[in-house]
Amino acid sequence: MVPALHGLTASDELRPSSNSPMVCSTIHTQGKADMAHRINIVVQDDIWSLLQRIPQGDRSRTINLVLREWASKRRRLDAAAEMDRLRTSAAIPAVSTEEIVRWIREDRDGGH
Repeated sequence: MVPALHGLTASDELRPSSNSPMVCSTIHTQGKADMAHRINIVVQDDIWSLLQRIPQGDRSRTINLVLREWASKRRRLDAAAEMDRLRTSAAIPAVSTEEIVRWIREDRDGGH
């Protein structure tokens, strides 16, 4: 869970600006959890003032926690959207439960 940051709670959401599309795909960290990378980023003034409230030794850790939580949430939202898309697409035919049961029984009776 992300620590509260002087008025910012873990339930507050990181939102990209409305003109920047973001899609979060798989983030590969398994086996590389101990590896750290120094990056330079540009943040807006309001975010900078929030970051300045965090003690210097905790900033990277806090940013990592927030980004990890955001990425996890984004992956879940992307997966749910994909499932919704598949449910409504013509790619998956509508099949009744009775048909599925009949197919399974036929498969079992056929010795497969």
